[in-house]
Amino acid sequence: MQSAAAQNPPAPDLQTVERTIKALPNKDTQIGLYINVRPDCTSGPLPTIRLATSPTSGKVVVKSGKVKATNYKACLALEVPAYIAFYKSPPDFTGNDQLTIEVKYAGGRTEIQKITVSVVGPGGQKI
Repeated sequence: MQSAAAQNPPAPDLQTVERTIKALPNKDTQIGLYINVRPDCTSGPLPTIRLATSPTSGKVVVKSGKVKATNYKACLALEVPAYIAFYKSPPDFTGNDQLTIEVKYAGGRTEIQKITVSVVGPGGQKI
């Protein structure tokens, strides 16, 4: 008789993250920041980013940039390249829009990010 572990091989290094982000209509809103910092505080290869499920109303764009950080893990100060993902809804849209981003890091780790963007009118972001 085989054990259950032998019948079901382990899944690859896969992590799913769900989050909600508030946005205003027709404004670029940052929904993701992707960097790779090595233990020696230098930049490693940036991940591969794929839009697995497109939003139904808005658009997603990824831009290249640089991130400056202090006191990040063991790094007192660093500046590394980054990918920054933005969401922008149509001017007349309010409500929830959903999308899924697949992020593949060097070394085999994959992260599935299920993002809900809550688009509210002006003044709706106050809590």
